[in-house]
Amino acid sequence: MVNFWHFICNQNELQASLQYLEQLAQQNLSEFLKQLSEILSNISNDAVIRMAAALQLKNHLTSKDVEIQRQFQQRWLSFSEEVRNYIKQNVLNSLGTENSRPSSAAQCVAYIGVAELPHGLWPNLIQILTQNVTNPNSTEMMKESTLEAIGYICQDIDPEILVSQSNNILTAIVHGMRKDETSTHVVLAATNALHNSLEFTKANFDKDTERHYIMQVVCEGTQCPEIKVKVAALQCLVKIMSLYYQHMEQYMGPALFAITMQAMRSEHDEIALQGIEFWSNVCDEEVDLSIEASDAAEQGRPPSRSSKFYAKGALQYLVPILVQSLTKQEESDDEDDWNPCKAAGVCLMLMASCTEDSIIPHVLPFVRENITSNDWRFRDAAVMAFGCILEGPEQATLRPIVENALETLIRLMGDQSVIVRDTVAWTIGRICELIPEAVLKDGTLKPLLDALLEGLRSEPRVAANVCWAFNSLAEASYESVQEGDGNEPKTYCLSEYFAGIVQKLLEATERQDGGQANLRSAAYEALMEMIKNSPLDCYPIVQSTTMIILERLNHVLSIENHISNLENHIQNAPDRAQVNDLQSLLCATLQSVLRKMTPEDAPRISDAIMTALLQMFNASGKSGGVQEDALMAVGTLVETLGENFLKYMDVFRPFLIVGLRNFVEYQVCSAAVGLVGDISRAIGIKVLPYCDELMTVLLENLQNQAVHRSVKPQILSVFGDIALAISTEFKKYLEVVMQTLMQASQLQIDPNDYDLVDYLNELRENCLEAYTGIVQGLKGDAEVPNPEVQLIQQHIQYIVHFLLQIANDPEITDSLIAASAGLLGDLCAAFGPALLLLVENEPIHAMLQKGKKSKITKTRTLSGWAVKEIRKLRAPVAGVVGATAGLVNNVIGATQ
Repeated sequence: MVNFWHFICNQNELQASLQYLEQLAQQNLSEFLKQLSEILSNISNDAVIRMAAALQLKNHLTSKDVEIQRQFQQRWLSFSEEVRNYIKQNVLNSLGTENSRPSSAAQCVAYIGVAELPHGLWPNLIQILTQNVTNPNSTEMMKESTLEAIGYICQDIDPEILVSQSNNILTAIVHGMRKDETSTHVVLAATNALHNSLEFTKANFDKDTERHYIMQVVCEGTQCPEIKVKVAALQCLVKIMSLYYQHMEQYMGPALFAITMQAMRSEHDEIALQGIEFWSNVCDEEVDLSIEASDAAEQGRPPSRSSKFYAKGALQYLVPILVQSLTKQEESDDEDDWNPCKAAGVCLMLMASCTEDSIIPHVLPFVRENITSNDWRFRDAAVMAFGCILEGPEQATLRPIVENALETLIRLMGDQSVIVRDTVAWTIGRICELIPEAVLKDGTLKPLLDALLEGLRSEPRVAANVCWAFNSLAEASYESVQEGDGNEPKTYCLSEYFAGIVQKLLEATERQDGGQANLRSAAYEALMEMIKNSPLDCYPIVQSTTMIILERLNHVLSIENHISNLENHIQNAPDRAQVNDLQSLLCATLQSVLRKMTPEDAPRISDAIMTALLQMFNASGKSGGVQEDALMAVGTLVETLGENFLKYMDVFRPFLIVGLRNFVEYQVCSAAVGLVGDISRAIGIKVLPYCDELMTVLLENLQNQAVHRSVKPQILSVFGDIALAISTEFKKYLEVVMQTLMQASQLQIDPNDYDLVDYLNELRENCLEAYTGIVQGLKGDAEVPNPEVQLIQQHIQYIVHFLLQIANDPEITDSLIAASAGLLGDLCAAFGPALLLLVENEPIHAMLQKGKKSKITKTRTLSGWAVKEIRKLRAPVAGVVGATAGLVNNVIGATQ
């Protein structure tokens, strides 16, 4: 074993070495890792060999894939304590002994620490690392590599685990950031470690003396002549402002303002970016604080935190620097490169949201002065600055300003600079989205449309922004004439231009350069919005567009068949990806046109549409994304055809089952589950012949651990759809479904895990929807309930218990109140007075009263209806009290 590193250094035998290492790892992993740690700790070994050993060791401890990393950590913990201690000692001994940067040993120490510290193992690790840094005899490499290890640990571990050790960690970090530390490498490692540790140092920031010292060393770091150190220190300030805004008042005037102004003016992009990012974070925080203050005012209480209005106070100083940064763009700039020019635009937008009308007088002079400049950079900066302040200030304030600027903007759509045209198209898109009244008025709309249609022929980046403008324009035009009754308007201001716009968008989707700047997708999305927001007099264009889309889909399918034949001989992945993307876009567009189809027209083309979609399902090599889009297109066809979809069920059923069983691509499975609900609602009792198979697969998915958790709540809701569709026939599935719902509603989660809280609320809401569908389905539509509804009687106790659990939740959501109220009303209607003593209790009463005061109409309506249904039960009924007393006691006992 000891000679295996010779393989590593022999480049001619690299493949053999990799295979050899893999064999050793498979034969005895713990022994293999021990040997790797020995090689790393042996300073007489070649530096490359030591680095390779560390890399192998690290790769068996961590992974970018969260699940694989968890498995690696569990595997490490399964090793004997003797083995783990031996390896840990070797990697610790390796710190400070390497001559290369960054330290490979530091990564090994860190990832072992990340695996062990959450389980209370290696309790003295942080203390050892701190001593390495503070020991006067430690070498530069020892301090640097140790601080790197601390930084890696802080970066990858749950902050709560290290809260108790924050003092030791900060001691090491601050020691490395001291003014008298001569090594910039050590200072940089310490500053990076501080950045990673900030989330669990709240207790230290709450103490004045400790906070002052931390802020002192960070501010000193921003003045370091070494660029990397300066950037790292500024990154710390950016993060500190987000985490500890409330503590920054005493530092803003004396230090932070000047430091960040200086950074923003820096010639070094990486420094300027951090200065701009600091003020972007200030604006983010102050926008959140403004929302919190509004919420608190509505609830009649003081806010828990208050804004210091730093952004508003700094406007006069910040805006000149930001607009100057906007002029630093280059024609060769890559759209994906992040630079001060782009960061300044984002910062201006955030400042506009934060300071509202106050920003206008600081920006408009620059716009007026430079929008007709001979230098394209200044023209572009002026347009960009104008576009950035369109969201935040009051529309009433902005509208006259925008109306005055539109003539100039329309003219600039023909600017000789593609960068200026691109920014103008983006700004016009913002105007159409945020202040549409300015462009829909007579005298402005036609010249604007002419400029936009011409812009669709421009470079892809410009044309894509034009498409976005059409999105907003279509929606605003439709909303301006839409009536409150929900009926489609007869006409609107775009009607006379509608055919021309649709034609130009269709042409844009077929441009040879449509793959650039996401143009093809943008053009199809604009086309969808135009169709979705079209009035009655544009319906003939919708009809013809439907046929065009269908023809294109068939054409693409024929191309795919050709590619499939080629793939038998050659690999043609790029062509396959392009075809798949195009099919997805066509499916999405097909959904838009189908939703506008009249009930008379839809059946005339449904055969052709279904044939094309079935061909897509049947094609080999289909990506999950295309399958998902095709299923969603079928869903739209189901909604459009209603009961008439039944004629396709026999031929479509196998593909639906395949989708339901495709839990590897869970989005496909989710779309298929949703489609089962659509079909059940559309064809009603006629879904019955397919129910045995559908219910079997749905129940299997609930039990299958490999099915993504996001799919499972949806399945529960679909049980309700099926029950509603087949009414009393659902009784054959009742017991297994009720048991499943009971198990699902018993889920317990960590209330501090917000993702899990959201999941629990979704799960509860879908359980309620399932119960509601089952009760309504078994009860029937008649005033006198079907006898089969009594089959639920034995489950009433648990259902009410579940409702009480939800009602007692202090964080209950509006949607949960609505779903609970709907179920309560249905239970009262189904079971009558016998239910009264079960639902007549304070938690349910309080929940319904809260629902009646909701801002959401659906919640108010359902809560009010449930209250009325409960009132109906209060008429004296002989024997009700005695008959239900035992059941009530059981329910109350279950909730305690």
